Amino acid sequence: MQTPGFQRARSAEHKRQRRDEMLDAARNLALDKGVRAVTMTDIAAEIGVHKSAVLRYFETREAVFLELLTEGWAEWVDACVPAVEAAGSDPVEVARAIAETLSKRPLFCDLLAHAPMNLERGVSVEAVREFKLTSFGHIDRFVQAVTTALPTLTKDEGWSLISAVNALASTLWQITHPTAAVAELYRTDPQIGHAVGDFGPNLREQTETFILGLLARRGIGARP
Repeated sequence: MQTPGFQRARSAEHKRQRRDEMLDAARNLALDKGVRAVTMTDIAAEIGVHKSAVLRYFETREAVFLELLTEGWAEWVDACVPAVEAAGSDPVEVARAIAETLSKRPLFCDLLAHAPMNLERGVSVEAVREFKLTSFGHIDRFVQAVTTALPTLTKDEGWSLISAVNALASTLWQITHPTAAVAELYRTDPQIGHAVGDFGPNLREQTETFILGLLARRGIGARP
């Protein structure tokens, strides 16, 4: 819906509001029908402006969603760190904290898969650099929390964990949220219906397996 009160944003405050409207529109549309289905025209129509108006704020649709992914990293880590701290030194509970906080953020999980495939390829190099530096800052906080909870893990292993969690969450989200046609195929064909599964339990189990694997490898001295 178009914001009442001003058609063309001119003041700094109105420009900030208009930019926030565009991000909110993209967020709502992506939650409704998935990131890959949302176009710049969709975003513009959602707030009642022409596509050219959106292009004054974001050079591409990928820039819009990279901004939302940047926000997503901050929001997830803000929730995950205290959950990991509350889990104590139990690796199973740490895995649960990671998986459950991700499961509550469907758009973030969807965006994770699109980052290397599309988003980072559709913006300037400087935009990618800014995104990486910002997200690495949030990841550092995650690694600190995990290695504090599980002190036998090194910082490098903490980074291995977040890399694995990123890969697991992004892939599992796409697998467990197929298109309507594919979902119907899974539902009606018993030969392949087992391929979908539930996102949260699968993510928790595989995250737990990875953490226990890191701890076991360090426990037997396989790494110096």
